[in-house]
Amino acid sequence: MGNIIMKKKISIDFNNTAIAFSGKTDKQLKKMTRLFQLMNQSWLVNIGSKIGVAALNLNLPFVEATIKHTIFEQFCGGTTLLDSQPTINELSDRQTLTILDYGAEAKISELDFNGTMNEMIRAIDFAEQNKSVPVISMKITGISRFTLLEKIQNGEALTEAEKIEFKNVNKRLDAICYAAHHKKIAVFVDAEESWIQDTIDFLVKKVMKRYNKEQVIVYNTFQMYRHDRLQYLIDSYEEARKEGYLLGAKLVRGAYMEKERARAATLGKPSPIQPSKEATDNDYNTAIQFCVEHYTHIGSCNATHNTNSCILLASLIDQKNIKKDHPHLNFCQLYGMSDHITFNLADGGYNVAKYVPYGPVQDVVPYLIRRAQENSAISGDMNREYKLIVREMKRRGLK
Repeated sequence: MGNIIMKKKISIDFNNTAIAFSGKTDKQLKKMTRLFQLMNQSWLVNIGSKIGVAALNLNLPFVEATIKHTIFEQFCGGTTLLDSQPTINELSDRQTLTILDYGAEAKISELDFNGTMNEMIRAIDFAEQNKSVPVISMKITGISRFTLLEKIQNGEALTEAEKIEFKNVNKRLDAICYAAHHKKIAVFVDAEESWIQDTIDFLVKKVMKRYNKEQVIVYNTFQMYRHDRLQYLIDSYEEARKEGYLLGAKLVRGAYMEKERARAATLGKPSPIQPSKEATDNDYNTAIQFCVEHYTHIGSCNATHNTNSCILLASLIDQKNIKKDHPHLNFCQLYGMSDHITFNLADGGYNVAKYVPYGPVQDVVPYLIRRAQENSAISGDMNREYKLIVREMKRRGLK
């Protein structure tokens, strides 16, 4: 794929820190530098994560406030939709869209699941009032028990109570997608662990068929660190064409690699994970090409912090003379990360968004821990991001 990436040089410079951090004051940049410095220490992140969760559970004083004004502030939009409005406005001022992501996780009761559904519908109503919020994001495990999804995937017989429970899952998902279709707001459905993903695919495909007739409302997520997902993307496109609906495809590398490998080893099963990072990158970039080649019938989102994959999509858009802001060709990165990618793409006129999580501090902590752990890596894209922040500090003459 490297040859394709180098075919045509685009005018975007992802090393342009002046554009990347133009929205940060000197004070904010210094705070950001200190935070990323700490997160680059793996031992500190591991200890801090455990202490932070325990302290929150014990309702120790000042803990929530400390989290809110450090890591929460960096990676989340706010505790509520209204609280997130200033973040949405700031992104909009920089020609960047917002994808709203209700950050609460690990719920288990029907009451919780209905509460999440209602929050999704509130987010859709809120997005309709904000032109720069075209998408909300959701997890199926936010509206369903994990073990129920797993039981269905395993082909186990459901009890009568579980059959009713699964009908309720379908109703919740349909209610969210119906509201989204009515308001013309897209829904990204996250990928999850492989042992429940087939059930998620089944659920998402059903609402795609129903609501993706005229425009792409529902997007499934394709994790390319799985060796079978490129073919599944192609199969999904062919099925959508045959049955007369548009495919929505959010492309990611993946988020459960260690867990997937460990489980496969424990069960004595083949791992669903690619044999190497190179294989993942090749499938990911091939998926980008496939979505561009069929962009009239696939709405896609290149959801990555990988610079080469962003260069590839931007180059293909330019080579094919497609409008840079075509609604079927999108980029997105997580809020608080990869500003050098997001804002340089926005400055270049491409369709780019930030994933903006929101929710009560305590509910969002599992998400924040994952962000801290990702950033604790001492090599690769995350370390490069830290170096870019330091470079901007030097450019401004800050210490």
